[in-house]
Amino acid sequence: MTIPSHKKEQLFQSLSKANNAFNEIYPGDRSERQPVHTLYGGANLFKSDAPITLGQRALEILETYAPNHEVFGKAFGLTGGNDFSKRIYDKVVAKLKTEAIEDFRIDFEDGYGNRSNEEEDATAESAAKEVAKGMADKTLSPFIGIRIKPFTEEMRERGLRTLDIFLSTLVKETGGKLPDNFVVMLPKVTIPEQPETLANFFTILEEELGLPKGILKMEMMVETTQAIMAIDGTNPLYKFIKAAQGRCIAMHFGTYDYTASCSITAKYQEMDHPVCDFAHHMTKVALAHTGIWLSDGATNTMPIGPHRGNLTPEQEEENRQVVHRAWKKGYDHIRHSLWNGYYQGWDLNPAQFPMRYAAVYAFFLESYDDAVDRLKTFVEKAARATLIGDVFDDAATGQGLLNYFLRALNSGAITEEEVLATGLTLEEIRGRSFKKILENRKAK
Repeated sequence: MTIPSHKKEQLFQSLSKANNAFNEIYPGDRSERQPVHTLYGGANLFKSDAPITLGQRALEILETYAPNHEVFGKAFGLTGGNDFSKRIYDKVVAKLKTEAIEDFRIDFEDGYGNRSNEEEDATAESAAKEVAKGMADKTLSPFIGIRIKPFTEEMRERGLRTLDIFLSTLVKETGGKLPDNFVVMLPKVTIPEQPETLANFFTILEEELGLPKGILKMEMMVETTQAIMAIDGTNPLYKFIKAAQGRCIAMHFGTYDYTASCSITAKYQEMDHPVCDFAHHMTKVALAHTGIWLSDGATNTMPIGPHRGNLTPEQEEENRQVVHRAWKKGYDHIRHSLWNGYYQGWDLNPAQFPMRYAAVYAFFLESYDDAVDRLKTFVEKAARATLIGDVFDDAATGQGLLNYFLRALNSGAITEEEVLATGLTLEEIRGRSFKKILENRKAK
C-alpha cells in the first residue's frame, strides 16, 4: 500500500468518530414488543377493570355482527378461501378473550375536554387510584399511560398540574411503583421547548417522589403542519426527540388535528388522505432507525348500529350493514397504515377491536408461507457466499424479511413455533440484524 500506516490511522480516527456518532443517533429499531394499537378513553370514564369489560364488549359485538367466519370473511373482504377466514376469525376471537386491549391511554385532552380546574383535579386523582387498583388486581393492559393537555401558553399550567396530581396520587397509592410500560403523551407539539419542559418536569417529579431516575417516559403527537416543516424549511421532529433528553419512545400521528391544520374539510378528514401520507413519510424519513416507535391515528367512523332495544328484522339488518361498512372502512385504513410501515394505530371504541386485529393478522398471514421460503433460501445463499469469501451486498432484502417475522411475532399474528419454520432461532430473529446472523453463523 502507498499510504503510510500512521496517515491511514489519522484518516480512520476521524472517520471512526463520525461513524460512531452516526450509530448512536441511528441504533436501529428496538427489539421489544410494540403494541399494535392504543385505545384512547376519557379519563372520567376510566376504571381499573376497563381492559376486561371492554374486551367482553368487543367480543359481544363480534358475535352479534359476525357470528361465524363466513360472515366475518365477507364483512372484511378476506381473500384466501374459507380456511384463511377461519384462521383469522379464530385468532381474533382468542385475542378478544385474552388481551383485547394492548395499550390504554387515559385521556385528559380531546377525549376529556375542557372542564373546571376542580373537576379535572378530582378526575386526575380518581384515575390514578383506579390505575393503582388495576395494578393490585392485575387487570391493566400491558401498556398504559395518560395524555395530558398540550404545553401551549394557554394549556401548560393545566397539563402540568394534571400530571403532577395523577403521579403524586398514584405513587402514594402504590408505595412508589408505576405500572409496566407507563408513558405520558404530550399532544400538539410544535417547538422543542415543549418536550424539553416536560423532560425537565419529569426530573423534578422523580426527585420529589423518590422514583428511579429516568423511569418516566413520554410520547409526542404529530398534529400540526409545523411539526412536519418548521419556518426555516427543515423537519423539526428529531429536534423534538433530542429536546426530550432520551425520554421519548414514540411519535403518534393525530389524523384529524393534522388534516384540519391543512384546511381539509370534515368530510375528507380521513386516515388515507394524501396530506396524511405526506406527513407519514416525512415522519418516517426523519425518525427511521432512531428506535422511536411510530403510530398512526384513528378511524372516527364508529361501527355502531343506529337502532337500540327490541329491534325488527329490518332494523337488525340495517345495524348489521352499518357495522360492516364501518368495519371495512377501518380495516382498509389499518391496511393502508401497515402498507406504509406504521404498525400501530389508535382505536376509540371496543367495536373497532375486531377490525384492528382482523387487519393486522390478515396483513401478516397473507405473506407468511412465501416469507418463510424466501428467508430460508436467502439465509442459505448468503451463508454460502460469506463462507467462500464472496461479497454479499443484498443484506437489505434479508433484513426486510427478518423485520416481517419480528413484527408478525410481536403482533400475535404468528407463533414462536411458526417463526422457527424459517430455520432461524428466536434469538436470531429478536437480534434484528441479518448481518449479525450471517457473521455468527460464519463464526460457528
